[in-house]
Amino acid sequence: LTAQVMYDFTAEPGNNELTVKEGEILTIINQNVGGGWVEAQNSKGECGLVPEDYIQVSRFFVIRVCAYVGEEDDDGEWDEEWDDSRSTGGDGDTPVDEDGGATGHNLHSHRKRTLSKFPFSKTPNPELYLLAKLPPKGKDRLPIYIADVGPVWLYPESPLDCVVADPKKGSKLYGLKSYIEYQVTPNTTSRPVNHRYKHFDWLYERLLEKFGSAVPIPSLPDKQVTGRFEEEFIKMRMERLQGWMCRMCRHPVISRSEVFQLFLTYNDEKEWKTGKRKAEKDECVGPLIFSTIDPEAPELDSVEQRCELFSKFTKSMDDGVKDLLNVGNIHWKRCTGPLPKEYQKIGKAFQNLSSVFNTSGYQGETTLTDALTAAGKTYEEIAQIVAEQPKKDLHFLMETNQEYKGLLGSFHDTVAGHKAAIDKVKEADKMMLAGKITTQDKVTMGKRTSIMSYSLQAEMNHFHSNRIYDYNRVMQHYLEEQIRFYETVRD
Repeated sequence: LTAQVMYDFTAEPGNNELTVKEGEILTIINQNVGGGWVEAQNSKGECGLVPEDYIQVSRFFVIRVCAYVGEEDDDGEWDEEWDDSRSTGGDGDTPVDEDGGATGHNLHSHRKRTLSKFPFSKTPNPELYLLAKLPPKGKDRLPIYIADVGPVWLYPESPLDCVVADPKKGSKLYGLKSYIEYQVTPNTTSRPVNHRYKHFDWLYERLLEKFGSAVPIPSLPDKQVTGRFEEEFIKMRMERLQGWMCRMCRHPVISRSEVFQLFLTYNDEKEWKTGKRKAEKDECVGPLIFSTIDPEAPELDSVEQRCELFSKFTKSMDDGVKDLLNVGNIHWKRCTGPLPKEYQKIGKAFQNLSSVFNTSGYQGETTLTDALTAAGKTYEEIAQIVAEQPKKDLHFLMETNQEYKGLLGSFHDTVAGHKAAIDKVKEADKMMLAGKITTQDKVTMGKRTSIMSYSLQAEMNHFHSNRIYDYNRVMQHYLEEQIRFYETVRD
């Protein structure tokens, strides 16, 4: 397969990405990477990952051949059925369309799937909720209360938390199929449950489908093309899965949801499979999730101004986060590359000068030569300290900003859905004159848009409170480690 690049894309360091320019022709090496990426090769022979939304693949009919190999795991697109059912995405052979791309909902991209049933709409369609006949109210309601900062979700009295740990390599099919399994232990039961990466991927898809119109769901850590069983990669993936799960645990809507609780607390394989199928048959998904929200206050006017202000803020914050990640990557490379070498060169130069002084034969300079030698060795020690420092202070800062980069990117559809609802309400009078809706329909649209406004403001307040908490914590850690660094150098 070949593909033409539709937009410029600049690779981020350390992510196995490939920088491409508009109009460039690429050769597709692997179209089933997942996560919205394909592996491609440019005319220079350079290979890497490219966002599939940035390219247009030539239309050829593709026959997909799958072979069992020993070093394949959940990041691959083939697998035996992991719950003996064919109702889920992300498992089994992925269907291939005539573009050679995976079909179905198992291959999610960084741009969230449109939850609208109108296939050619790229923005959330609020009509599914504003004018739809809603299902009967169930027991699972999402209350919103008015606090000093405005609408807020109902937070649980005991915060949910979990630990992702103890990765173990497993195998099936007599060792031909390998995978990594993690233990996930919630604080509510203190009983670990085992999950593979594909199970996390399934959970992400379910949360995105059910809550994505009201709650931004950040993407999982990216899939990996190679090196999935290397110790360093497993450690990094486990850490990022831990961060993703902690963020989901801290959300008052996600943490109490039935599908999330199933993921954390299922007792046996039968309960897991039954709950899994039930979640996949859930009809209250997409914009219909707003039908479960119960604000305690009366109808709310549209919040266009606050929505616009929040959109500008998240765009500016996204730019700031990306800038910090870029600067941090450069600083990390400098600390682990040229900077330690500079200290080592200074140390060697002092020691060489000390050796020269020792050849003079002049009495009384022992103290000087010993001091020069000690200074040289100290600079070599400083080189080692500098090389190890990013793992102590910069790592936590970079990982937190990487999380927020994904979170900010997923906010777009949530805000866009609210804006689309407001635009529909503004058109209500014209629609009435055209006989498309009744007066009662207009009233209903206003009330339901009010609920969407409550939901958006509750989510905005949740985001800001978490942002303040996270950056207080990460900056305190970073500065404390910086202080320890300079104290170590001084001592």
